Amino acid sequence: MKQTITLGKHTFRIDTGFLIMLILLGLTSFFALYNAFNLISDGSGYGYMFRQIIWYVIGFTAMFFLCSMQNKAIYPLMKKAYNFLMVCLVYLLISRLLILVSSGSIYLPFANEINGAVSWFSLPFASFQPSEFIKIVLIVMISKIIATHQEEHPNPTNKDDLELLIKIGKVLLPPLILIFLQPDTGVMIIILLNTLILLLCSGIRKQYVWIIGILILCAVAGFFFLYFFQRDLLEALLSNYRLARIDAWLDPEGNIQGSSNQLYTALLSLGSAGLSGHGLQADIIAIPEAHTDFIFAAVGQCFGLLGTTFILSICFAFDIVLFKIAYNTKDRTDRFVVIGVIAMLVYQQFQNLGMIVGLVPITGITLPMISYGGSSILSYFIAFAIVMNISPVSKKVWVVGKKKPKKVSTLKRRSLIKTFKKTH
Repeated sequence: MKQTITLGKHTFRIDTGFLIMLILLGLTSFFALYNAFNLISDGSGYGYMFRQIIWYVIGFTAMFFLCSMQNKAIYPLMKKAYNFLMVCLVYLLISRLLILVSSGSIYLPFANEINGAVSWFSLPFASFQPSEFIKIVLIVMISKIIATHQEEHPNPTNKDDLELLIKIGKVLLPPLILIFLQPDTGVMIIILLNTLILLLCSGIRKQYVWIIGILILCAVAGFFFLYFFQRDLLEALLSNYRLARIDAWLDPEGNIQGSSNQLYTALLSLGSAGLSGHGLQADIIAIPEAHTDFIFAAVGQCFGLLGTTFILSICFAFDIVLFKIAYNTKDRTDRFVVIGVIAMLVYQQFQNLGMIVGLVPITGITLPMISYGGSSILSYFIAFAIVMNISPVSKKVWVVGKKKPKKVSTLKRRSLIKTFKKTH
């Protein structure tokens, strides 16, 4: 049930069930980080947990602020956010080119290379990853394009569908190319998948869907052909860092001390944990990146099948809440936005959990809202604020400032708010 809370001049529309799930995710994240203290090799476990709490506080603050604005005020800001983030991405690309030309000796301020990629702004107080935020911006912008196109073309022709693809391409391709060149394959795949899901839900003609699907299959087939038969050519096109992850995925025991170490230790930790695991803060098996990419493996090592089942259950329950909101949303733009957020969240969950058990290659994608990461958490809270605003309209009003909050009908909302403002 969604509640409308009036506090002074600000009105907050809060889906209480959605809010409870976010709080539960936060508590789970804090406990998972606390549990991984002995597995974190680069820095203090308390430091990571404290910063995670700070990011959650910032995220909740940003969410409540955006909830007070409402989406009618938020959506027009997306174009400005898009332009700002594009400038940031171009800045990171220039820094990467300087690093390549100078062999790592020259780079732009705050934009150094980390793990073979230039995707972050390393600021004195925090790190900022533009690609995490542009995912949300693109979901809103593409959703708006599709909804507007449907309104203008209730009976679209082939030409109309092609026009829709061109409109989306103009918005999508520039940031996609810049993110690919960082390189950040994980985020690029997320954006492509989000766009594909939105197109599938847009009612576009099946032949275009088939064409897109065939192009994707051809790209995958071409990659594996080069991987197995033209390795030298593939190495010239892609970095050794990316190819090493494919090698580790296909042969996890081939280089245990090198590229396969993360996957092998994750599988070993999960396989040895049994039903209940090795106990709180166990460090039986060293797990790299236990607080970020492999936090699920860390929970599995300590609490076994019971711990991993709990993580899966809470993620699934949160997904169901989002699906329910999407089902009950009537506005076209809003529904597409929720679908885009669901696609982003579910894919990241699948990718993170899948790479830990060896189903998909390791891409550096974290478990949303559970793994440590400031940019990821804040970007998701922005997305959840938009979803909160989309959630079905409240039938109750709570006026803060009375001794006992009174439930009033929707018909009396406006008069009650005016009376409250006059008396306070």
